[in-house]
Amino acid sequence: MVKDDELLVGLDIGTTKICVVVGKGSEGKVSIVGIGSHPSTGLRKGVVVNMDSTVNSIKKAVEEAELMAGIKIDSCLAGIGGGHIKSFNSNGVVAIKDKEVKAEDIARAIDAAKAVAIPADRELIHVIPQEFIVDDQDGIKDPVGITGVRLEVKVHIVTGNISSAQNIIKCCKLAGLTVDDIILGQLASAEATLTPEEKEIGAALVDIGGGTSDIAVFSNGSIKYTSVLPFGGNSITNDIAIGLRTPIDDAEKIKKKYGCAFSNMVGANETIEVPSVGGRKPRTLQRKTLADIIEPRVEEVAGLIYEEIKKSGQEKLLASGVIITGGCANLEGMPELAESIFNLPARRGSPMGVGGLVDVVNNPAYATGVGLLIYGFKNTKGRRRGFDAGRSMKRLFSGQKLLNRMGEWFKEIF
Repeated sequence: MVKDDELLVGLDIGTTKICVVVGKGSEGKVSIVGIGSHPSTGLRKGVVVNMDSTVNSIKKAVEEAELMAGIKIDSCLAGIGGGHIKSFNSNGVVAIKDKEVKAEDIARAIDAAKAVAIPADRELIHVIPQEFIVDDQDGIKDPVGITGVRLEVKVHIVTGNISSAQNIIKCCKLAGLTVDDIILGQLASAEATLTPEEKEIGAALVDIGGGTSDIAVFSNGSIKYTSVLPFGGNSITNDIAIGLRTPIDDAEKIKKKYGCAFSNMVGANETIEVPSVGGRKPRTLQRKTLADIIEPRVEEVAGLIYEEIKKSGQEKLLASGVIITGGCANLEGMPELAESIFNLPARRGSPMGVGGLVDVVNNPAYATGVGLLIYGFKNTKGRRRGFDAGRSMKRLFSGQKLLNRMGEWFKEIF
């Protein structure tokens, strides 16, 4: 668990922004000590398309975080997302050697579950145990010590395109950072925004970023389904730019300041000032006109997300409803519209359960960055800043040292 004075750095490389969050162990929990953010221009739908722009944005975000935290950052846990992410469920069965489940039996069962055909251009990112079954007893979270003859494990497997992962690692390397591990974005966001109770009774996390919408469905305390859809807040921004005839940068500012996803919440007399293109004078328009542009697009995005959630087969078991996070969650009226589309309770998901600069990170846009730290502290043996990339970060996961995967990626790149 979290040890005092241990430091980790989370790097959220998004389509619209790059965020660096620095945290340390403090009284058994994560305490945020620094944060840096810079606009991202080198990614498209979560995938690197311009190396130089991405490296420059990472450097700027790191510098800002270094100034706030008062440390030198040279390593990180990086989030990964994008349309190339694919996931599926699998299961493995083995005989229990000594009639009592031991760690090596669990490792063999998970190895059996991983023995599935994966295309040559893809690599395992996560193998997440969902539940264990000993003989006919299901729903077991930790089977060590249980007597039986047959052990079955159900797992959730996440894969990613090797080249996309390599490009993230390479950008970090060129920015002067060593990547300790790569973590699925919505898995990190869930650590920061969902409570154990929500995961237990059923919840859907929806992280709507600039270029992608990431989905993670939880039930019975484990992850059941993940998916990445190739659209997000940039679609809304483009609609505003076209509908109001204003530059893209101004459309983004208008969206953040005046945007509303539920037009019924906007007063009839509210007005906004809209910059024009080509040097023309700004215009004054009703705010409801803006909401009328945003609402249909958000309804479309929410509808497609709901169809994706249905594919999980868990939509009727989501008693906790939908938790919306990411930059688009800040849109006024987003939870209300989501409730009407999903017919489920909905709330915004901001980072919680952390200390330190709580007010600074109390924003759905920072959920992934903060979640990377929480996930890292829970699943790694704490690494102090200034460590050497050649020293192994022994992240034990399902009895396997996943650093082998990272080592292979590094060899292929450098």
